[in-house]
Amino acid sequence: MSNQPSILKTGDWIKGTLLTGELVIGYIENLDAKGNAVKAKIVTSDNKTIEGKTIPLLNRQIKKIPDTHIKNKEQIQFLIDLALETGDEEWFIELTTKLNSMRELAQGVS
Repeated sequence: MSNQPSILKTGDWIKGTLLTGELVIGYIENLDAKGNAVKAKIVTSDNKTIEGKTIPLLNRQIKKIPDTHIKNKEQIQFLIDLALETGDEEWFIELTTKLNSMRELAQGVS
């Protein structure tokens, strides 16, 4: 699970494996100056004690999760819940704007 450091940036969603073998999923809060490690906010993990915490991870331990293209309102609602859970206000606003646009479009069609 390796990535080139230049590909990773703050805010990217990542998945990885801790040195102890547990799976982690979260997003990058900081990159180190040398480009060898990140500090990631863990949203979910096999190790429930680290969920919600920011931990350091080596780039070789993680892989960037590709950006998704939202196709329906259920996906947006799930991501809105995730934005609320992680406290990401900017993402929450972006998602609710998309959801409202979808609703307006659906009302215009019916």
